[in-house]
Amino acid sequence: MSAPRMILAATDGTDRSRAVLGRAALIARHWGARLALVHIRKPGRRFRLGLARTATRDLMADLTEHGGHPEDLYVLEGAPAEGIAALSAQLQVDLMVLGLHRERRVLDTLRMTTMERITLAVDCPVLVAQAVPAQPYARVLAALSFDPVCTGGLALATRIAPQAQFHAIHALPVPSPDTQAQRDSTRHSAEALRDRFMSGPGLPPNMPQPEIVRGGVHEVLSYRMAEWRPDLLVIARHSGRDRSRLGNYARDLMRAPPTDMLVTTPNPDGQDHPSRASTLAARS
Repeated sequence: MSAPRMILAATDGTDRSRAVLGRAALIARHWGARLALVHIRKPGRRFRLGLARTATRDLMADLTEHGGHPEDLYVLEGAPAEGIAALSAQLQVDLMVLGLHRERRVLDTLRMTTMERITLAVDCPVLVAQAVPAQPYARVLAALSFDPVCTGGLALATRIAPQAQFHAIHALPVPSPDTQAQRDSTRHSAEALRDRFMSGPGLPPNMPQPEIVRGGVHEVLSYRMAEWRPDLLVIARHSGRDRSRLGNYARDLMRAPPTDMLVTTPNPDGQDHPSRASTLAARS
C-alpha cells in the first residue's frame, strides 16, 4: 500500500497567509492526503507583525481545527526558503501551499523574494492561495507554452478542481518583422505545437482545445482573466528552455497573483515528459 500524499502549508501567521491552511485542508480531504503545517522563525527574533499568530499553541490549534495532527506541525528557525525546501524534501511533499508575498519595493527589485526561492528550491508544484473561505474551484484558466510541464500542470489541476470548467490559452508573440507572412508562419508553428500537445498522454478528459491569441502573455492573460473570471490560474514555473530559473511571467504573477495560482515544476532530470504533477495526479 502506497504512502498517502503529503501537502505542506507554509504560514507566516499574518493576513497574507490566512487562506493557506483552509485551501490545503480542502485539497487534503479530497485527496485523502496528510496535511502538514510549517512556520519558520528567525533566530532570536519575536514575530509581532500585524495579526500574526505564531505561538506554537495557536499554530497547533489551527492545524487540528483543519483536520491535521499535532505531529505534523513544524516550527523551525532559520532562513524560510532553505528551511521549507529542506522540510519539503524530508517529507517528500506532493503539493506546497503558500500565501501572498509581502511586498518590499526596494528589495524586490534587487533580489528574489522568499516565495520565488521556495518555488525554485522544491521539486513539487506550488499553489499560491489567497481566496477566503476556501471553496472548490469552479473555473480554471491555464496559460500554456505547450511544453510537457504544462501537461502535468493541467493533470494536477483536474485533481485540485475536479468539478471546474477549464479554459486554456497560448499567447502568440508578435513576430519581427511583423509581416503577414511572418504572422502566418508563427501561427502555423503554434498550431502544430498545440496539435502535438493535445495528442499526448496525461491531459484532462474533455480538455477543450487551447486558444491561440496574438499578443504578449501579460496582455492576453489580463484580458482573459477579466473576461472569464477564473478562480485558479495554472502556469509553468519556467519559460524557455532554462528549467533552473523562474520564468519572468511566473515571477511577475506570483508577486501579485490575480487569483489563486498553481505553479507547476519540471522534472528534476530536465527530460521532456510530463512533470511530477502528472505523476501525482495519476496516483489518485
